[in-house]
Amino acid sequence: MTHQATQQQNILSVKTFITIITAGFLSLLLFSFTVHKKIADDFLKQLGISKADANSKISSSLLDGYLDAYGVKNIKNIAIGNRTGITNSLLEYTKQYVSSAGFIKEYNALRDQKKPVMYYVKTPEEFQQEIIENAKKSMLDVEQKLKKADAAMKPVFEKTLESISKQLQQAEDPNNKSIAGYRKGYPVLVKNREDTYAKEIVAWETKYPAGHQQFIKQRLLRFMEETRDINFGAELYEKKGVKYFSNPDYEAKSIYWKMAFRAGKEVVEPARTFVQGWMQSMQ
Repeated sequence: MTHQATQQQNILSVKTFITIITAGFLSLLLFSFTVHKKIADDFLKQLGISKADANSKISSSLLDGYLDAYGVKNIKNIAIGNRTGITNSLLEYTKQYVSSAGFIKEYNALRDQKKPVMYYVKTPEEFQQEIIENAKKSMLDVEQKLKKADAAMKPVFEKTLESISKQLQQAEDPNNKSIAGYRKGYPVLVKNREDTYAKEIVAWETKYPAGHQQFIKQRLLRFMEETRDINFGAELYEKKGVKYFSNPDYEAKSIYWKMAFRAGKEVVEPARTFVQGWMQSMQ
C-alpha cells in the first residue's frame, strides 16, 4: 500500500471515529469534567476550529442526531497522530461542554419544541357552524360569479347556487343526520384524542426525559451496544472499489457497528473505557 493510500485510510478512520463519538452515541452529561483551558485550546487548534465552532458542532451532532464535521480543517494532520489520545481529548472536551448551562438550555429548548400538542376536536356546535359558514361563503362566491356571467354560463351558476342553498338548509336543520351522527360520536373522538395524546407524551418523555442525565444515559447505552463484540480482524473483500465483509452476519450489522469497525480497535476500545467510566459516574 502506498503512503498516500495509507494516509487516506487514516483520514477516513478518524472521520469515522469522530462520527462514532459525536453521532454514534449522541450523549450528553450533567456532571462536570474540568479540562484545563490551555489543553482545550491546544486540542481545538489541532482540529483547526474555534471553540464556538466546536461547541456548535457538538450541539448539532448530539441534539439533532447528525454529524457536523464541516470546517474541521486539520483532520489530515490528526490522522497521523495519537488517535487514542485524540479520542480521549475529544470525549473529555465533549463531556465538559455538554455539562454547561448553555448546552442544557439548548436541550431543554429542543425538548419543549418536540413536546406533542393535543389536537383540537370541534364540538358538535362548532362542527355545524363551520358547515353553515362554508355554505354561506360558497353561496356568496357563486352569486358574485352569477352577476358577471354571460347568458351561456348563467344556467350553470343558477343550478350550482340552488344546490348550495339546499346544503345550507340541511346544515341549519337541527335534525340533520350528519350532524346528529357527529354529536353521537363526539365523546369517542374526545377520548381517542386524549388516549393518543397520553401515548405521545409517554413516548416524548422517554425520548426526551425531563432530567437530561437520562437523555445522556440513553445515548451512552446506545454507543456501548453499537460497539459491542466488534471483530476488528474481520475479513473484507473488495468489489468495484467498495469493501464488504466476507461474513454476511457482519455485513448485516448497523451503520454504527461498521463505523466502529473502520475506526479501529485503538479508537473504539479507549472510547468504550471512557464511556463505561462516564456511565458509572452517573449511578
